[in-house]
Amino acid sequence: MTAQELRSLIAAGLACDHLEVDGDGRHWEAVVVSADFEGKRLIQRHQRVYATLGERMRTDEIHALSIKALTPAEWAAARA
Repeated sequence: MTAQELRSLIAAGLACDHLEVDGDGRHWEAVVVSADFEGKRLIQRHQRVYATLGERMRTDEIHALSIKALTPAEWAAARA
């Protein structure tokens, strides 16, 4: 899997204001900014991202995924 493929999978299942994906083909890091995260705890945010990937998270296709899941306000504050 490529970074662009992973990015496309996440973007297809979740409305993202900002999305960054980087990794080596099995180990990934993602910064996901979405208004869908408003009012959700961190675990719920991660579950929402995992849901966009479906079975790929249960197979060896994606071995590890580190997620920073932020609301647009949190992302703006982090960049300030």
